[in-house]
Amino acid sequence: MSNRRTFAIISHPDAGKTTLTEKLLLQGGAIHLAGEVKARGQARRARSDWMKIEQQRGISVTSSVMTFERDGVTFNLLDTPGHEDFSEDTYRTLTAVDSAIMVIDAAKGIEPQTRKLFEVCRLRSVPIITFVNKVDREGREGFELLDEVADMLALDVSPQSWPVGMGGRFEGVLDFASGSVSRPEGPSKEYHGQRDENPSIPEEFAEEIELAQVGYPEFDLEAYRHGDLTPVYFGSALKNFGVTELIEAIARYAPPPRPQPAGEVEIPPSRDEVTGFIFKVQANMDPNHRDRIAFMRQVSGTFKRGMKLTPSGLGKPIAIHSPILFFAQDREIADTAEAGDIIGIPNHGTLRVGDTLSETNQIRFTGLPNFAPEILRRVQLKDPTKTKQLRKALDDLSEEGVIQVFYPEIGAQWIVGVVGQLQLEVLISRLEAEYKVEASLEAAPFATARWVRGDAPAVKQFEDFNRANLARDRDGDLVFMAKSPWDVNYQAEKHPDLAFSATKER
Repeated sequence: MSNRRTFAIISHPDAGKTTLTEKLLLQGGAIHLAGEVKARGQARRARSDWMKIEQQRGISVTSSVMTFERDGVTFNLLDTPGHEDFSEDTYRTLTAVDSAIMVIDAAKGIEPQTRKLFEVCRLRSVPIITFVNKVDREGREGFELLDEVADMLALDVSPQSWPVGMGGRFEGVLDFASGSVSRPEGPSKEYHGQRDENPSIPEEFAEEIELAQVGYPEFDLEAYRHGDLTPVYFGSALKNFGVTELIEAIARYAPPPRPQPAGEVEIPPSRDEVTGFIFKVQANMDPNHRDRIAFMRQVSGTFKRGMKLTPSGLGKPIAIHSPILFFAQDREIADTAEAGDIIGIPNHGTLRVGDTLSETNQIRFTGLPNFAPEILRRVQLKDPTKTKQLRKALDDLSEEGVIQVFYPEIGAQWIVGVVGQLQLEVLISRLEAEYKVEASLEAAPFATARWVRGDAPAVKQFEDFNRANLARDRDGDLVFMAKSPWDVNYQAEKHPDLAFSATKER
């Protein structure tokens, strides 16, 4: 079972994630990007199962999960939505991968979003391979970049390659393992496969390269897989430098599917029973079909088309007749999936993010959090007769992870919470387009929200005194709406027997 690698690419916008994704897919011999299927020669599958699904539903499911095979290894690359600001979608995608590639712009180093994503990986000890991109342009010194990764992220760094000059003096990339240099060719200075096995390195770079080879820890597989060390590759995704080395590193070092936490126990991929969890729900972009696709990360077992699985949120089995299996490259429709694979399950809102699916309904996967929103707004309906539609829409969208919705204990105006500004724009446009509900957002008197937990009497007492600042989320759990972070600290000190939590397990 060790031939699956499920990974994501994390980066700040513009560091080169999209370009790198395309180049990895090209190397793997298959590009499925946003419904455009490019493949080698005559192997065009424009009429494959994929496209039917995309035409019927008008969504680009393909760009969410991209699968390619190379030298007997199946790679599942999950797209982390890279908006200027984040949605929880991005965080949750990272719960479904076993490793990640962190892309850093050679001129800019570690940027805020990269750091945020890295912290999520660290929570789950996800191993990281670092790719310093754009070395063919003017950038910062290699050592400076390595030290920044080591200091800011508290990671050991182990360079595996090194640029021979940068920017205008760029002469190629030296691979430490083989000792060969990949050279730029032609007017665009791309890498077309020319390798110099016995390179003569100009003296001005030789000392630096020697220092890079001896001055950092050796690569240690255990330390990497525990998330304590990152191997670093230098290259240029646009010009094809370092891409092959990256794929080979993932095949060689990245862990196969890992056991997943389910409360006190861990479920290993070798378990016979088919189990998995929903980490993302993508709704119809076609308002005529009120269906959604739930993405399930398979944790164990061998899934077969038509199998019955029981979602933890529902309690009764559902048959999965038309799963979308993302590695249908050589078959019109794939019929089985293994641990580490991603399965798209069309459904009508029965499946929610965080649901566990299994054959026996005996286990629940944990570790898919909701995050406290950083922006809160009140929803103002333009037509008060559409209250029912609005509630349905907000419930649907919170199920999908676009927003969180809070129903205040006092007062009728519902409050939506998001992690990033962009989600508010998405919310308003989707309310109008999909649910025919016109609404506006106005400032809410609250700055943040915390889930309140504790013994029933203590919670009851807290409720009696703070009713004006309390709400329920869509699961009916109690939420303290705070006017400022100071407010949160004050209440936490005053009520030491209560927990005010910024995350909530699904």
